[in-house]
Amino acid sequence: MSRPPIPNPSPIRRQRGFEAASGLVKNPIRAVGEARGFALARLLTHWPEIAGEEVAGLARPVRMTYGREGMGASLSLLVASAHAPMVQMMLPRIKDRVNSAYGYAAVSRISLTQTTATGFAENQAAFASAPKTPVPDPEAERAAAAAAAVIGDADLRAALETMGKTILNRRQPDPGKIPS
Repeated sequence: MSRPPIPNPSPIRRQRGFEAASGLVKNPIRAVGEARGFALARLLTHWPEIAGEEVAGLARPVRMTYGREGMGASLSLLVASAHAPMVQMMLPRIKDRVNSAYGYAAVSRISLTQTTATGFAENQAAFASAPKTPVPDPEAERAAAAAAAVIGDADLRAALETMGKTILNRRQPDPGKIPS
C-alpha cells in the first residue's frame, strides 16, 4: 500500500514557521497607542510591570500629552475616586518608574482623572416603584392563624402566622391582565 505524494510547499510559505501572536497585534496596538499619545505601547501593555502591581490595581494610564519641545510629557491616569489620595501620594514613585521604562525623563507631570473604572453605564441599579401593599384579606389571616394554631411555642407560632399571612396575602396576578 503506497501513500499519496506530499504536495510541494507553496512558494509564499514562511520560512520562520509559526509567528507569535504578539507580532500580529503589535502594529494595531502601536497605532492606537500613538493616537492616545503613547510613544511606547509598552507603557500600556506592561503597566503592571512598570508601575507595580499595587499601583496597577488602583490606576491605569489613559493619555500622554507632550509639550512643544517634546520633553516633559504629562501622563494622565484613570483612578477610582476613593483611591485617588493614595495614588496621589505614590506619584513621585510612579513618575520615576515610568521614566525608567522610557529611559529618560519623558514624564514631568502626572495628572489624575477621578472616576470609576467601569464607567457610568455599567453596574447601575434598576429603580422600580415600591410595590403596593395589598389590603389584608380576613379569610387569609384566619387560614394562617388556623394553620399555626397547632404549634406549642408561642414565638414560633407568631412567626409562622406572620409568614402565612404574608404568603396568603400576596397579590395573585390576574390572568386576564397584562403585567405592567
